[in-house]
Amino acid sequence: MIRHLSFLMALWKTNLLSAMEYRISFLTQMIGMMLNNAIYFVFWIIFFARFEQINGWGLVDMFFLFGVVATGFGAGTFLFGNSVRLSSIIAQGQLDYYLSLPRPVLLHVLASRSIASSAGDFVYGLLSFAVAVVFSGAFSGLLLLRFALACLGAIAVLIGFFTLVQSLTFWIGNSSLLTTNAFNAIITFSLYPITLFDGTAKLLLFTIIPAAFVGALPAEFVRQFDLGQLIQISAGAVLFLALAVLIFYRGLRRYESGSAIQVRM
Repeated sequence: MIRHLSFLMALWKTNLLSAMEYRISFLTQMIGMMLNNAIYFVFWIIFFARFEQINGWGLVDMFFLFGVVATGFGAGTFLFGNSVRLSSIIAQGQLDYYLSLPRPVLLHVLASRSIASSAGDFVYGLLSFAVAVVFSGAFSGLLLLRFALACLGAIAVLIGFFTLVQSLTFWIGNSSLLTTNAFNAIITFSLYPITLFDGTAKLLLFTIIPAAFVGALPAEFVRQFDLGQLIQISAGAVLFLALAVLIFYRGLRRYESGSAIQVRM
């Protein structure tokens, strides 16, 4: 375990140094993503300027929601950048490089790349959380702890879901359309209050498209401690990570080499 953690830290350090080699590009992508998120949130500001609440959710609650989702997505895709392009790596036979090294294949492939723009999501998420704390006036050490736990849960579900969906490439071949639709669905629905959905739709957001585990449920947990919600978040994180690992390694048995010589510097 310690050996794997040391390996991860080395990968993340290398990725960060690589990103910072072109600082202007890195900062431009980061700021651009922050502006993109801010523009998207303007819709909710306009909405709540007209309607004070929507099924118990107000503007402050949306700041908490965006804080959890953006921080979780940003941290997850920065630390595990290949989680969003795993399907193309599999389809193009690029797993050969990772299979040739004495490291956990899935861990290595996911963490061997970072997405620079994800740093913008991460920073925006922290700023959104800070604004929510200021407006709510509820700052405390326990609030910070709940936010950290909520973000960890969101990261685990996102990376698990991304990996799970793209591992289907082992069976169905090029799954770029499925992957894109799945990504857009979980991110889009995670940014809406869960109280907007009912019945079958809510069930889907806890199972097939686990957006509720990424956004609404962690955000509600941040607002107020609830042991039941913490158990649900933890169970969702463990379940989707376990399924992702299981399906990936089952699929790996079907993998066909790309028969290409790949050199990594």
